Amino acid sequence: METDNLLEACKKAILEHVEPALQMDGGRIEVAGLDGKILQVRLLGTCGSCPSAVRAVLFGIEEELRKHLPEIDFVEAIP
Repeated sequence: METDNLLEACKKAILEHVEPALQMDGGRIEVAGLDGKILQVRLLGTCGSCPSAVRAVLFGIEEELRKHLPEIDFVEAIP
């Protein structure tokens, strides 16, 4: 999949499948970009302010995204 199309597909998958669950716990996520097959995101709200939860949240996001976009290798939180 072309990079621009993959980025748009990631944004759509995040909006539909990840964001609702994060919002229930007071968190938000912003797609910052793609670096190859690494999706870069910013965790906002309660998800971004709890250092011990960041890795667990990222793991859950990766797992959910791979169901819809197996071409994503990794999800990385950036500031």
